[in-house]
Amino acid sequence: MVIKGRAAILVEPNKPLVVDEIEFPDPAPDQVLVKLFSSGVCHSQIHTMRRPARPGQRLPALLGHESTGIVVAQGRDVSHVKEGDHVITTWVDRNNSNTPLPLVNHALNDRPQSTFKWRGKDVSGSAATWAEYALASDRVVLPMPKDVPTDLTCVIGCAVMTGAGAIINTLGVKPGQSVAVFGVGGIGLCAIQAAAIVDAYPIVAVDVIEDKLAFARRFGATETINARAVDPIQAIRELTGGGVDYAIDAVGLPQTQEQILRSVRAGYSGFNRGGTALLVGITPPSEQAILDTSLFVGNRSFTRTSGGDCRPERDFPLFIRWYREGKLKLNDLVTNRYTLDQINTAVEDLERGKILGRGILTYTQPQ
Repeated sequence: MVIKGRAAILVEPNKPLVVDEIEFPDPAPDQVLVKLFSSGVCHSQIHTMRRPARPGQRLPALLGHESTGIVVAQGRDVSHVKEGDHVITTWVDRNNSNTPLPLVNHALNDRPQSTFKWRGKDVSGSAATWAEYALASDRVVLPMPKDVPTDLTCVIGCAVMTGAGAIINTLGVKPGQSVAVFGVGGIGLCAIQAAAIVDAYPIVAVDVIEDKLAFARRFGATETINARAVDPIQAIRELTGGGVDYAIDAVGLPQTQEQILRSVRAGYSGFNRGGTALLVGITPPSEQAILDTSLFVGNRSFTRTSGGDCRPERDFPLFIRWYREGKLKLNDLVTNRYTLDQINTAVEDLERGKILGRGILTYTQPQ
């Protein structure tokens, strides 16, 4: 049975999204149809909207990749969730320990796109969440307890997973180790929260907007640096006596990639390793950086993460427990709420730095 619902449709690159009704097909054997409660508004989707059309790109298309909802239909091969279950959808395999390399953490990139109907045209999408329904592979749908909020928890599917996962999985930060986070939007704030939870010190927030820096202290930042007012590299070295153990780039620009590598402490060959710089932010194609190899002097390391190296089946229950214990401040993190009709306003607010934490779309409430 075909279900109709409204969605935000990318018709042309660098144009406003069109909100209109589309037709959702029945789930394939390995798919789940989810009626959404809420969806996060992630900056990575704006990169998709703004870049020129690429050869082979299928347009019109649906966007979005983190949400919560209720299962309304499932394919015959789906057994871990059932109709009526509350779920979180994400873009990483729920049990990616079983995913063959090199596909780990790239769950949405290695499977066929679903096809929807809009005004007689085909629309492509894979687990897209800027819509009233999401048709998703069972690989990216996880059961969620019914006693946790259905709006705040949508950001676990990307912002929390990526930011907190960078701290606990990619870097394995230990108590007393120092962390600097460049860019304190949704993902950066989640990294700061996780660093505070594991008792890192100091935790340095770097941004160019004072309101965001003040906001970061609510999540555990012990020091803040306005990169427009001072040289952040020099300031970090002075604060830490030579550099931090870990520096995270949640922005993705060539300038910040170089800054994080310069901000970590130096080591000495044969005695100890230097600090590690971690790229989390997605770099736009027009802003690809080529790092000067001289920056690696002092045994410094540079790496990147996709989705915080999370295994959702293992890590999402931990994040929910942190929320219940008051450690993961999702109530504070979600600062802006929009309806689906306001999606273009949400995109504009995010681009202009008007969202302190994470913006979300809200759809329906639990039945």
